[in-house]
Amino acid sequence: MTAITEPVDLRSDTVTRPSPGMRRAMAQAPVGDDQYGEDPSVNRLQQRIAGLLGKEAALFVPSGTMANQIALKLLTRPGDEVLVADEAHMMWHEAGAGAANAGVQFSAIGTGGHFTSDDFRAACKPAGHIVLPPTGLVAIENTHNLGGGIVFPQEEAAAICAAARALGVACYLDGARLFNAAIASGIGLAELVLPFDLASVALSKGLGCPVGSVMAGSARDIARAVRVRRMFGGAMRQSGILAAAGLYALDHNIDRLAADHANARAIAELLAGLPGIALDLATVQTNIVVFRLDAGMPDAASIVARAKEAGILISALGPRTLRAVTHLDVSRDACLRAADRLAAAIIERQ
Repeated sequence: MTAITEPVDLRSDTVTRPSPGMRRAMAQAPVGDDQYGEDPSVNRLQQRIAGLLGKEAALFVPSGTMANQIALKLLTRPGDEVLVADEAHMMWHEAGAGAANAGVQFSAIGTGGHFTSDDFRAACKPAGHIVLPPTGLVAIENTHNLGGGIVFPQEEAAAICAAARALGVACYLDGARLFNAAIASGIGLAELVLPFDLASVALSKGLGCPVGSVMAGSARDIARAVRVRRMFGGAMRQSGILAAAGLYALDHNIDRLAADHANARAIAELLAGLPGIALDLATVQTNIVVFRLDAGMPDAASIVARAKEAGILISALGPRTLRAVTHLDVSRDACLRAADRLAAAIIERQ
């Protein structure tokens, strides 16, 4: 199989590199010491995200994982249970940090990255029980990465948060790809965030920034988050250089997310027609394609290796599960070429 000169990297939307325009914005950014609250670019980014999400205040942090860990620290107590969807990022992909940093344990509910208010109420444990860990927090991931990039239904999110509030349970939105959810659903960012006590959004995924996430919530919670960010080593100094990338992305890279979604759909439609591939097209709502290999097919590692030989980079999520993610660094033509070559890699020598 002939290799492509330039690999098409579909491992994640985190692999993007700053565009020339973004680099210029970073180079020209006015900066100060953010520890003193004096970095004008950081302050502007925080104010802008708070406004977009309809919250009182916001805080720039180095990563989505740190945002999640700060949220756990703020909204729970050691020994609490946190209810999440199955295969949630904060449960499985943060190196056990929830237990180490906040002393919490996770319980997964629902299937495919989705759960209902009935699921929540059935799983919720009361405070003061002599044996059971109290449910302190419910967290929703939108879009849900390992669910295939599905958009969490907003009506259900609101119902879950209302049920949680009635039971004294805090609500957190892991909105790492919330901009994708907003574009795919047509629902505004502020409406998506409204039911939650605290939310985070990533700049380094679909928006193409090199670094960073932003948390948003009440002024009181964000003031507390400043201290926790420092405890976790996330306080920065002249971080306006990074914040400027976020400001540039907000101006240039949101509306174009629809192209990533269309490219993911094109890849998925080709793969779904192959024998031995399990791929539910209903899950391909944004820029992520997750598919599984039936018994008798090569394992995921073998397909990753074959695809790499053909100049296509994808991720193995498990022994028989693979993921491809579209982003602003891969064009429509590159995605179509990648789909053809990935299909060839899957069906060769079966």
